Amino acid sequence: MQLYVLRRSFPKLSGVAVKIIPPSVHRALDLVTVAIFALAPIFLRLSGPPAILSYALAAIHLLLTLATKFPDIGKRPVSLKLHGMVELIVGVVLLVLPWIVGWVGTARVYYSAMGVIILVVWALSKYEHVHAGE
Repeated sequence: MQLYVLRRSFPKLSGVAVKIIPPSVHRALDLVTVAIFALAPIFLRLSGPPAILSYALAAIHLLLTLATKFPDIGKRPVSLKLHGMVELIVGVVLLVLPWIVGWVGTARVYYSAMGVIILVVWALSKYEHVHAGE
């Protein structure tokens, strides 16, 4: 019954990935991600390498977002598809990084959660070229 409801709500769920986040919404989510990376060290009281990495990721994610050619923006050097590939890699790295470097507590939860969130947004985002009017 639940699968039927999902298939009815999301017809492409049966066999094809559901891409429900359009580029314009993705761009807004990117800016929210930048704010989270920039503010997390303050609110979560991160220090040392976890804080430095979060600030660096805020700057990098902002630069990536500003450099990406979203459909409603003029020429930019980074394609939407490349933007998606970078986010896939970052999501996976953030998910496993705390265990690799031995972070515990808040830093482990924060980076693992950000990795999961980035991967979920990646999985639901339309990175293909979108024609006007879609």
